[in-house]
Amino acid sequence: TEKIAQENLGEHINKFEVLTVRSATKVRKELIDKMTNIKLIIRAGVGMDNIDVAYAESKGIAVRNTPLASSLSVAELAIAHLFGIVRFLPESNRRMPTEGFTSFKEMKEKFSKGTELRGKTLGLIGFGNIAIETAKIALGLGMNVVAYNRTPKTVLLTIPLGNDISASTSISTVSKEEVLTQSDFISVHTSGSTQSIFKNDFEMMRDGVVIINCARGGVINENELLEFLNNGKVAAAGIDVFEEEPTKNSALLNHPKVSLTPHIGASTREGQARVGNEVADIIINFGK
Repeated sequence: TEKIAQENLGEHINKFEVLTVRSATKVRKELIDKMTNIKLIIRAGVGMDNIDVAYAESKGIAVRNTPLASSLSVAELAIAHLFGIVRFLPESNRRMPTEGFTSFKEMKEKFSKGTELRGKTLGLIGFGNIAIETAKIALGLGMNVVAYNRTPKTVLLTIPLGNDISASTSISTVSKEEVLTQSDFISVHTSGSTQSIFKNDFEMMRDGVVIINCARGGVINENELLEFLNNGKVAAAGIDVFEEEPTKNSALLNHPKVSLTPHIGASTREGQARVGNEVADIIINFGK
């Protein structure tokens, strides 16, 4: 497979009628203006902030995405960060190899103060497909869930419990302030990379809150997050996405209260298989 660098994409783009991209490739006005043969742009994933959608459509180019295919994969990673944080897995994995002998007793005492998720409240900022899948898992764990969405909505959830058994419940979104003040854990699932959590939002949160961001880099200001991690307002954070990727924020990368993954939320075998199938369906059905 020939790999084409972003800066050289314009030289090759018109060999094709369909352009499929992940999150790294930027489809901006300059590239779109070079398209004379492209009829369809597909974002193999959810967020389309790397594509100038309105401009492409104004030029007669259709733009599609795969909004459902990877939702469960991202949701499971958000919950995985949560599990890891409440049982000190990231810090244990950092410290045990070098301090396992010298600090074993101290670590055992500290790491014995974990927290169960059952009965705790998970707050969701943004209540789209990924947040809905996150809510289903959390409810299945016995957590309480509150959600904020820019456009208020009520969603009926079917929660799989195994062996073809399921339960149903509904969640109606509440105000952002209610989510911030009521939640033990907050997971951000807003679309695009526009900042969603601000300094005054941190100040409204409960002391010792845990924050998860598997949405987009930039929805949380990294320096503000570090400030509240350092003053103890935020007990820990799980971060899969960064303002700059690969990130050069060494303070965030090396922080003992941060659980890190390298933007792999949608990257499961099952999720990517569903993405591929959905992309194929979009192409097959395009123009019908």
